Amino acid sequence: MASVITYRWSPLLAVSLWIFFFIIIACYAEKAPYSSFARDATSAPPSEYFDYIIVGGGTAGCALAATLSASAKVLLLERGGLPYGDPNLGHVTGFRKTLADTSTTSPSQLFVSTDGVFNHRGRVLGGSSAINAGFYTRASNQYVVEAGWDPRLVNESYGWVETKVVFRPRVLEWQSAVRDGLLEAGVSPLRGTTYEHLHGTKTGGSTFDEHGYRHTAADLLEYADPAKITVYLYATVYKILFGSSPERRTKSYGVLFRDSKGNRHVAYLNSGPTNEVILSAGALGSPQLLMLNGIGPARQLRAHGITVILDQPMVGQGMSDNPMNAVIIPSHRPVEVSLIQVVGITNAGSYIEAASRVLEQALTPALVQHFTRLANQTFPEGTRNIQDVIILEKVMGPFSRGYLELQSNDPNDNPRVTFNYFQDPRDLQRCVQGMGIVKRVIESRPVSAFRYPFSTFQSLINLMLAIPNNLRRRHVSASHSMEQFCVDTVMTIWHYHGGCQVDRVVDRDYRVIGVDGLRVIDGSTFYTSPGTNPQATVMMLGRYMGQKILRERIPQ
Repeated sequence: MASVITYRWSPLLAVSLWIFFFIIIACYAEKAPYSSFARDATSAPPSEYFDYIIVGGGTAGCALAATLSASAKVLLLERGGLPYGDPNLGHVTGFRKTLADTSTTSPSQLFVSTDGVFNHRGRVLGGSSAINAGFYTRASNQYVVEAGWDPRLVNESYGWVETKVVFRPRVLEWQSAVRDGLLEAGVSPLRGTTYEHLHGTKTGGSTFDEHGYRHTAADLLEYADPAKITVYLYATVYKILFGSSPERRTKSYGVLFRDSKGNRHVAYLNSGPTNEVILSAGALGSPQLLMLNGIGPARQLRAHGITVILDQPMVGQGMSDNPMNAVIIPSHRPVEVSLIQVVGITNAGSYIEAASRVLEQALTPALVQHFTRLANQTFPEGTRNIQDVIILEKVMGPFSRGYLELQSNDPNDNPRVTFNYFQDPRDLQRCVQGMGIVKRVIESRPVSAFRYPFSTFQSLINLMLAIPNNLRRRHVSASHSMEQFCVDTVMTIWHYHGGCQVDRVVDRDYRVIGVDGLRVIDGSTFYTSPGTNPQATVMMLGRYMGQKILRERIPQ
């Protein structure tokens, strides 16, 4: 049996360090431009009728609802609340408290995969776009071609999103050093500031504005026609209603949902061949809802006492999460608070990104004490204000696949998900190569200026092995084997996807195969994560499919 390293850390320090690795930051300005049509579900009548019922007011759902409201009566159901009013959701500096909130009403719902990796999912209007690191970059042209999307409409849809929620970030000292370090490490050419997915080093867009306020997919509801859209908050959908079409096919005709007081409400579809229920509940929520409503692997459904509507073994399959590994660097230089702004898109199948001052400042000295012990060094007398900077590596794709299963029949519970990080050796090879680039960046002249002289790459690796950033074992060999380091210290960068994939669960128009009146439009339909960060493409997809659906409804 492999040897395992054991470290003792104070619980407070361990929690603080763990929180860093959830850079899904929930920060938002105090505003609610759509208060006229967004309200608590307790105000909903017992029953209503709509042309489209969208389940999930997240990254795709908000864009989709706003678009469809141009020509149809739309209901958007969101299980969380507004991304306004909470000071911790108001600004980039408030992310720690949001991520530390594990209450049942937290906008950031914690889950832990069976792989032993901590993760989060959005539970707020705007979804995970309200709790992520704000980095905005488009999918590659190749991704668009492989998805079978119309490039012109894709470009228009991206532009529609960018006009409302995307900004050019101010790149300050640390991010500038990482940019220059990437170039010195050979990640070239310099691409400047661009939303396009181009190999080399670039600065992307940000959903944080120049004042540090976040703009989420919820802002896209400003495009909506207030006379044609209704948004219910704290509305948990627990049943999709099915009947039969004239062709005797299973057909959705509405949903049942509960408000925060437990009261039941029903939303029906108006009669008409184009009216639909659309799931936009995310890579965990959409496959979970299908299973809870009888569409999924028959054996698993029966084990939970669920009546099988359609035996569909591919629901919940193809779950993937891009593995991320990072290196924390204690720094003696004052640095800005920064999230992801600069990225190196390498030829090795990995992306290199960075952040700074994301650890709790009061606990950084304790981190440094462990670092000096591991480096067998002491800091100079009078050293103060030690800060942290971080460089991370994300594996593109990935190739490894897992699965999602029901944990209970309660839609409020997280499903059980396995991502099988590094099960495919190609992912592990990419991690090793990516960490080699991280090493070169850390040792580059621009980034070295932020390091203490004795902070060698090996000492930083040893520090990372001592940090309890996941629930996986630490092996002695991880100190000198980059393969084992990748496996032992793997984290999420929150780009998980799959579960309702195209051509397996939904067709190329995102209709659920074998069922009428039901679509899935969100990241659960992806085979791989688009671009370096998927939120741009998920918002685009909501707009894109909204336009296509309206064209079907009102032929040109």
